[in-house]
Amino acid sequence: MAYIDLTTKSFDETLDNNEIVIIDFWAEWCGPCKQFAPIFEKVAENNPDITFAKVNTEEQQALSGKYGVRSIPTLMVVRDGIILLNQGGMLPEKGMNDLIAHIKGLDMDKIRKEMEEEDDE
Repeated sequence: MAYIDLTTKSFDETLDNNEIVIIDFWAEWCGPCKQFAPIFEKVAENNPDITFAKVNTEEQQALSGKYGVRSIPTLMVVRDGIILLNQGGMLPEKGMNDLIAHIKGLDMDKIRKEMEEEDDE
């Protein structure tokens, strides 16, 4: 398995202990989730340096609520503990690969500085 299943108990620890975490919020009954699952798994297998995780929204409703998941699948990307993306919908494989390249190329020091400046306003 190229991804881990997250629960309320493991969620924060996973985000704290991994540089990049890509999370798929999904449900068993969700058709688009089933279509996205093989794409997510393939991209995860091709990127072993990134932590890929899934959250079953039926079993982990507290997490879905905490992060405002209103539709599934929802993709969340976290780098250095900062949520960079939290968006409903699925991506094709190329879109996932492009997203990963973008996330890896970000200057996180610059992003933290911009966030501090926004907080000061």
